[in-house]
Amino acid sequence: MYYRRPTSYASRFAHLPAEQQQFSAAEAQHGLGGILRTLHGSVYVNHPDAIGRADYKPAQLQTAAQLGLAVPRTLITNDVQQALTFAQRGSVVYKSFRGCPPGPDGSRSAIWTQQVTSEDLDESVAVTAHLFQQEIPKVADARVTVAGQKVFAHRISTPDGALDWRSGDWEKLIHDPIDVPEPITNALHAYLAHFGLVFGAFDFALEAETKRWVFIECNPNGQWAWLPGADAMAQAIADLLLEGW
Repeated sequence: MYYRRPTSYASRFAHLPAEQQQFSAAEAQHGLGGILRTLHGSVYVNHPDAIGRADYKPAQLQTAAQLGLAVPRTLITNDVQQALTFAQRGSVVYKSFRGCPPGPDGSRSAIWTQQVTSEDLDESVAVTAHLFQQEIPKVADARVTVAGQKVFAHRISTPDGALDWRSGDWEKLIHDPIDVPEPITNALHAYLAHFGLVFGAFDFALEAETKRWVFIECNPNGQWAWLPGADAMAQAIADLLLEGW
């Protein structure tokens, strides 16, 4: 089974009254969703429950650190004083955990990684949980796509040196093949095994002075077809599925 960003169970019931929408979506989720989760002996890329477990950034960061990967100093809080103290210790960025929900018309907006200072922080921090991290002085980013034992890595550079390469013109991004150090490759395979995954799209910041690979996140259902070498990635995924045929 190739489980790839399916639409919401609720999307087909939009014409129903709100209470019936909720009932119908819940029935579909527990009916069809229950079947999709219990195809015994099947190979999943990836199992929906494994995706769910691996989709939480705090768990990602903790697991990466336990496996020996470098991770940014991180604070998760809704306490403004803690956030202020953290921001005073150096250059800090803010990231959302999940991004923006779709609007009434189904369109989506994005919250890119952005720098924050003490002046940006006020009592609105108390509304919900926030993710603050030490900003990594980087020369570029790296996207490492792992499918089974196959590893595909690209260095991603932006002409304007943007903090978040996703925020600019994707047509202007510079992609170069890059070799992944063996200890990091081993850690990535161990990371996937920890969460019960066979596929993952990993993001790293390539630190300027130390040349360290700093783990940012892993999307267990990440995009890959836009990258150079996408045909080889598709073949690697197909090979995984054929192993269980």
